Amino acid sequence: MKRIVVFGATSAIAQACARIWAGRHDALFLVGRNAERLEAVAGDLKVRGAPKVEFLAHDLADLEAHERLVGRADEALGGIDVALVAHGVLGDQMLLREDISLAVESIHVNFVSAASLLSHLANLMEKRKGGTIAVISSVAGDRGRQSNYVYGAAKAGLSAFASGLRNRLQKSGVSVVTIKPGFVDTPMTAHIAKKGPLFAHPDAVGRAIVRAIDRRKDVVYVPGFWRPIMWVIRSIPERIFKRLSL
Repeated sequence: MKRIVVFGATSAIAQACARIWAGRHDALFLVGRNAERLEAVAGDLKVRGAPKVEFLAHDLADLEAHERLVGRADEALGGIDVALVAHGVLGDQMLLREDISLAVESIHVNFVSAASLLSHLANLMEKRKGGTIAVISSVAGDRGRQSNYVYGAAKAGLSAFASGLRNRLQKSGVSVVTIKPGFVDTPMTAHIAKKGPLFAHPDAVGRAIVRAIDRRKDVVYVPGFWRPIMWVIRSIPERIFKRLSL
């Protein structure tokens, strides 16, 4: 039985992962912003086989609470084997472009808040010389595009932060898994009316994430076809790329 904490536990991708872990009879501690939704998710996971599910409602944008939240999860589970940091917001790029305060808020949630949680988890696991930290970044962080550069910039920073942690923690036996999903059919992308073949279902993404955590991978693209796609996008010379409408 693994002891797993999930931050952003009500997101569609996090729930897909948690359902798999519940079916394996792992113990779970869930953190999210909405208490009613957390309670519903926890109830579902218990039915699916999780021997222990506890939850705590808190806004993860509140950095001062992070050390306490990690401590509560650690205490409730009797130790943490796996931590998944899965919270974030997409936002409307046009609104973020016009309202700088919204852009700053987006970067705070998608990068600063996640980096803070990763830091507390890293310090805990480094002392114990073991465990796995997984964080959901995005293919959007591989190259800035005019359609979502605020979100992409935050995810680029998050990927770099996770890379540094991975380098720091490898000698302590702690794995850091960076997950880079492409388009996923979730409430976050509900505003996109026409979803093409590149959109993945959260359950498929959840299976890929759990598999990557089990194998202690470094960086995974989900689905895997995004790796060659993003290689091509990164390879386009800037003088050409800046003229593209992406």
